[in-house]
Amino acid sequence: MPKILQAQIETITQQIEREVAKVDHWRIKTEILTSIPSVGKVLAYTLLGELPELGSLNRKEIAALVGVAPINRDRGKLNGKRRIRGGRHRIRTVMFMAMLSSIQCNPGFKRFYKRLKAQGKIPKVALVACMRMMIVVLNTMVKNQESWREQTV
Repeated sequence: MPKILQAQIETITQQIEREVAKVDHWRIKTEILTSIPSVGKVLAYTLLGELPELGSLNRKEIAALVGVAPINRDRGKLNGKRRIRGGRHRIRTVMFMAMLSSIQCNPGFKRFYKRLKAQGKIPKVALVACMRMMIVVLNTMVKNQESWREQTV
């Protein structure tokens, strides 16, 4: 990456950090979100900016809002496959990358991912299920103003 681009990224990151530090509820949310191993500043800042409802909705609503809830495609007697769709794609994209990291370094999500794969789920389906679990856990943590505990997953 060119040095000038790297310098611009660093400058913008510092500006974001200063602005988050100024607002108490943003700072508290960021501390709660980044307490989870594999949730870094990029995901935390994305959730702050793109998902202000975090902590105020129930688990089904937050999963549907992000776009990781399985939606059925049933018609009459036909039972179609469940698929994810809709929601906020920017959050889903950042969460996908965070989850790739999480299944490597977070023991709780790693166990959940391996269990789904052992049940015969294809890797991407298992990964999206882990993303759904992550957003539900993050929502609950913010709602209850709690930091990460290993037994959460």
